[in-house]
Amino acid sequence: MGFAVMTMTQAAASRVKAITENSGPDAKGVRVGIKKGGCAGMEYTIDLVTEPDAKDDLIEFDGARVWIQPSAVLYLLGTQMDFEVTKMRSGFTFNNPNQTSACGCGESVELKPADLAALAKQREAAASI
Repeated sequence: MGFAVMTMTQAAASRVKAITENSGPDAKGVRVGIKKGGCAGMEYTIDLVTEPDAKDDLIEFDGARVWIQPSAVLYLLGTQMDFEVTKMRSGFTFNNPNQTSACGCGESVELKPADLAALAKQREAAASI
């Protein structure tokens, strides 16, 4: 039985759908990735998808489509994508169990690859319930 690399909240799905609908007829969804940068070492990337890459993982929720770049999969396993609006900012947030630290401004993070053995044990425990 497979599982999704990442999940998204209703707020994230609503925002992805709004971005897609407002970006023209060629827009299919968004792509999430990781790149080196920022004071903590890594940054999440979000780009509009007009032509999906067959190598990307696809997650769908409530009509929203998010593709995950292959190079980001190990860093995003178990992550929940959300969208929040505060008095100071609005944007996507990532509740990522692989995050070890973040910079003070919250724009960059330090990530470690997911522990695949621990994930396998969690899946076995969940299946036995």
